[in-house]
Amino acid sequence: MILVTGGIGYIGSHTVVELINRNYEVVILDNYNNSKPEVMDSIERITGKRPKFYEVDLLNEIELNRIFEENSIDAVIHFAGHKAVAESVQDPLKYYQNNIVGTINLLEIMKKHDVRNIVFSSSATVYGIDHEPPFSEDDSVKSINPYGRTKEMIEQILIDVALSDINWSIVSLRYFNPIGAHESGLIGEEPKGTPNNLMPYITQVAAGKREKLLIFGDDYDTPDGTGVRDYIHVMDLAKGHIVAIGYSMNHEGHEIFNLGTGKGYSVLEVLNIFQRVNNVKIPYEIVERRLGDTASCYADVSKGNHLLKWRADKNLEDMCRDAWNFERLKFKR
Repeated sequence: MILVTGGIGYIGSHTVVELINRNYEVVILDNYNNSKPEVMDSIERITGKRPKFYEVDLLNEIELNRIFEENSIDAVIHFAGHKAVAESVQDPLKYYQNNIVGTINLLEIMKKHDVRNIVFSSSATVYGIDHEPPFSEDDSVKSINPYGRTKEMIEQILIDVALSDINWSIVSLRYFNPIGAHESGLIGEEPKGTPNNLMPYITQVAAGKREKLLIFGDDYDTPDGTGVRDYIHVMDLAKGHIVAIGYSMNHEGHEIFNLGTGKGYSVLEVLNIFQRVNNVKIPYEIVERRLGDTASCYADVSKGNHLLKWRADKNLEDMCRDAWNFERLKFKR
């Protein structure tokens, strides 16, 4: 049985679907901080199964322990955590408390119940700005915002835990910019409030929910001045977690893998491809840069390709098409 923390969030829900489709038994933990209860219904519609669910916060050690007491858990995929760069700059203590303390609680209770396999949702933000892309797992890490520093600190905690006991098997997945949605259109990225990520902002403008797209800066050292990112389809990312779980079951220690496509696209390139494949027009405005953003970030994915036998299959056109399909189908659900 696999425990998925944050399992009805954006990436978590797609991973749960992929786990169920591959005949894993799943139990989900989520506190609805950035997710909606209706996602459980969508997971059931897609897979024909409804996973066991606990509305629990990782800071609640008593309730977290109860999950392990009531279920025979073999491994954990750990998504739960705050994830907005700009918000982390404004409220760093919220991020350190939730992300780091919550993970420590999880690890302590896993240890108590002799569950020592975990796949951790890390981030490419740990690389900072000291390297030229593509970023390799061998590059040093130096995050430039509190969100990234929580991921960096958690990775170090996981390394130390693995060194302390050879029975631990831990995989940290540094993924880049997940976008897109499940091909059914039943689950996708649906943030609460103003989106912090590019694609849901674009789809909300396309749907008439927002007047225009705000592009944060056009004076970066990139071909068109807008930020360049490695966008990966969320279903490719979900499949990456499946192979990472399999890898963790057969290896000891701590291992880090990038999950991306290895190719960078600028904000304007993504916008233009979205407009073309979906035949919609997106008004936009250039505004000041956001705190904590970097100019260019894309992955060296050779390690994951080789050791995990994993590769992203979907292209940016697929990502844009599926993201818009999810947004359009909201009105029919």
